[in-house]
Amino acid sequence: QVQLVESGGGLVQPGGSLRLSCAASGFTFSNYHMGWYRQAPGKERELVAYISSTASRPNYAGSVKGRFTISRDNAKNTVYLQMNSLKPEDTGVYYCNAYGGSRFESWGQGTQVTVSS
Repeated sequence: QVQLVESGGGLVQPGGSLRLSCAASGFTFSNYHMGWYRQAPGKERELVAYISSTASRPNYAGSVKGRFTISRDNAKNTVYLQMNSLKPEDTGVYYCNAYGGSRFESWGQGTQVTVSS
């Protein structure tokens, strides 16, 4: 079955950086556009960034554009999110999943990112 395992989160000061990873299995990873989503405390889950199956078209939410970079390695079935210049409002649980209509019903456990001084 589909498994999505996120890692790389942690506590970081404002202005710091983190790199998240998501290891995928149970489906043909290279056929799917992939996205990173986050859920802040008390808020709905939102799309942060997505990347096409061939990694040719990354897209970002306005709030992270210029600070975050999504990438993928289809040979490793892994999608990454490099997060720079982190702000307190970036705090939340980060998840990966397929993007758009192909999104899987089940989600991974997510990885907690806390930006605080």
